[in-house]
Amino acid sequence: MGEVVATIKLMPESPDVDMSKIKAKIQSSIPKDAELYKIEEEPVAFGLIALNVMVVVDDAAGGTENVEKNLSKIEGISNIEVTDLRRLI
Repeated sequence: MGEVVATIKLMPESPDVDMSKIKAKIQSSIPKDAELYKIEEEPVAFGLIALNVMVVVDDAAGGTENVEKNLSKIEGISNIEVTDLRRLI
């Protein structure tokens, strides 16, 4: 079975959220069956910055579920969405 890179967009509750704390929580929230690849900031509007979290997971049914579940528990995050999924070669 192969691996895929999933991009998960995290939207903060407000522009006032401390992004460095959220990034630290993201790093500690990644389950053992996944690997954090990188975190990118994406300006949205009016000072709001979304985080695109890229993780490597197994190419299996429910591959991103544990990651999504853990990320959704982070305080200061209002919404998460898988925006891209690509197979690693």
